[in-house]
Amino acid sequence: VYGLYDEVNRKYGHSNPWRMMLEVFNYMPIAALIEGVILCVHGGLSPYVVSLDHIRTIDRVCEIPQQGPLCDLTWSDPEQKVEEFETSPRGSGYLFGQKVAEQFLHVNGLTQVVRSHQLVQRGYEYVFPDKSVLTVWSAPNYCYRCGNVASVLNLTENLGKVFDLFASVSDCSKAVPYKNIVPYFLQSNYEQWIDQVHALILLIWGFG
Repeated sequence: VYGLYDEVNRKYGHSNPWRMMLEVFNYMPIAALIEGVILCVHGGLSPYVVSLDHIRTIDRVCEIPQQGPLCDLTWSDPEQKVEEFETSPRGSGYLFGQKVAEQFLHVNGLTQVVRSHQLVQRGYEYVFPDKSVLTVWSAPNYCYRCGNVASVLNLTENLGKVFDLFASVSDCSKAVPYKNIVPYFLQSNYEQWIDQVHALILLIWGFG
């Protein structure tokens, strides 16, 4: 949909890198909990997830499904014009309002949900007046036409927030000579690369 498959085929002559990326993505964590009070997810909240323990029971090693808790945490969006959960116009996940966010934070002893998934022009945005949900967007000039700034959120020892803002690089700075591309994704290295990725994932997750 967004051109990655075609770009990989043009650059490497086959789709193996694309398939390996998808497999690696299927192992990435659903969420992160910072100091027990800040929940980080890609999308948002789910009507099927009331507590953090619900998230811990989700089997992550799979493709993102079209519905259910894992889908919602990945694709849901906060929306100021709604209070409860409403069906998302994206076709996956839900829209949720400030009331939903407040209830979830209260039940789980959290202070904030930090997420991405929605373009914001200045790189970050507090969605609701109470700052219960923060969107951080890290892709500058999205789709090469939106003209937005991007940001990275840094947390201090006391959980203070510092935003590093950055713009996109010029076209001439993005060009990478073909001779400099390391041939990790050659057809003959596919199985070896997959084994290395699996070993790294197991090590990160503490199962190695």
